[in-house]
Amino acid sequence: MPIGLVGRKCGMTRIFTDAGVSIPVTLVEIEKNSIVQIKTHVRDGYDAIQVTSGKKRLSSVKKPEAAHYAKANVEVGLGLWEFKLTAQEITNLVLGTELEVALFKIGQKVDVRGTTKGKGFAGTIKRHHFHSQDASHGNSLSHRAAGSVGMNQSPGRVFPGKKMAGQLGNVRRTAQNQEIAHINIEKGLLFIKGAIPGAPGGYVVILPSVKAVN
Repeated sequence: MPIGLVGRKCGMTRIFTDAGVSIPVTLVEIEKNSIVQIKTHVRDGYDAIQVTSGKKRLSSVKKPEAAHYAKANVEVGLGLWEFKLTAQEITNLVLGTELEVALFKIGQKVDVRGTTKGKGFAGTIKRHHFHSQDASHGNSLSHRAAGSVGMNQSPGRVFPGKKMAGQLGNVRRTAQNQEIAHINIEKGLLFIKGAIPGAPGGYVVILPSVKAVN
């Protein structure tokens, strides 16, 4: 996993090309990303860097966590994220180093990982795109019901994984091969073509695409 950035999803807008073509983009604000810890295979069992983003009051965290940030001389952030690297890639990295938005370039393909919007308990029509039942001919108050789920006497049970009503959303998803349409280095903004997981205000992880076709 190469080094990426942690950003805050701001919402969607659009930009225009020189030919006047409208491109829908998602704005991601890259707040200060700082390296809090460098993990090595000898000490931790794997090679990685731990970064933080955003800012939080020092009084809102417990002493062990505050000491963890103080050791790297980094302000307390809103969370901790890891990027697994090779031993060679972490050789020149230093605690407290800030990762800039210039890590990416316009036209680059990226993978964006985030947590989708939680939509609570949903029925089979909304959750699995089932068809509804007939709206007439004797159907009474069961238009959106899932229908029969029985398996007869053999096996006499419902198999695990059956598509039924339940929790919808609030899961980690990755949008792959998204293109960076524009970068505003001064304001730390990435304009990513298309939609990405999560609600506005949520944090996402942006990585160079692992399946990009050169």
